[in-house]
Amino acid sequence: MDERTRVVIADDHPIFRAGLRQVLDSSPEIVLEGEAADGEAALVLIRSRRPEVAVLDLDMPRRDGLAVLRAVNDESLATAVVLLTMHRDEALLDEALNLGVLGYVLKDSAVTEIAGAVAMARRGELFVSPQLSVFLLGRRARRTSLEGKTPGLADLTPSERRTLAFVAAGLSSRQIADRLFVSVRTVDNHRTAAAAKLGLHGPHALLKFALAHRSELSDTNAG
Repeated sequence: MDERTRVVIADDHPIFRAGLRQVLDSSPEIVLEGEAADGEAALVLIRSRRPEVAVLDLDMPRRDGLAVLRAVNDESLATAVVLLTMHRDEALLDEALNLGVLGYVLKDSAVTEIAGAVAMARRGELFVSPQLSVFLLGRRARRTSLEGKTPGLADLTPSERRTLAFVAAGLSSRQIADRLFVSVRTVDNHRTAAAAKLGLHGPHALLKFALAHRSELSDTNAG
């Protein structure tokens, strides 16, 4: 029985993708199942090949890495996701962690880190590039500060409250984005951040919370 980790990769830069392929192909513990140049093609590969691990660029056309990760979650696909990024951005890392990513690798260190990240993801363990460890420490500190405290609407930013008001009204992320004149990704960021602050988990938890607090949200200027 082949116990190697089956992996698919997706990145819209052919040269970087070729380098990534070379690194993964050189590992005797990894077998490359396929590659894609955009998020939609990556999701098709994941659905058809059912790899243990998918290595995805965070910034891709036709669904970015986070959108593919959401789809993997929504469809209950048994594929661990490792994201590649050029961004040393705490909010993006936070969002990825909230969505259950098991690897978050900076592109400038991917050559030395990607094989280890894939191995850890296969085992269900989290790998984050060491250069981003300060963000992990900050995340743990925020969680510690919330212990013993019941989070509520007062913990949300005005943008998160407005988003939640629209959620209570039954609007989709696209409809909310059109109302607020922002991108769908920004709305999804607000939803993810609000759920994290409120300690909500599961696909419908935020909607249930919004409906339960609709009267409190009614004074939010959501127009």
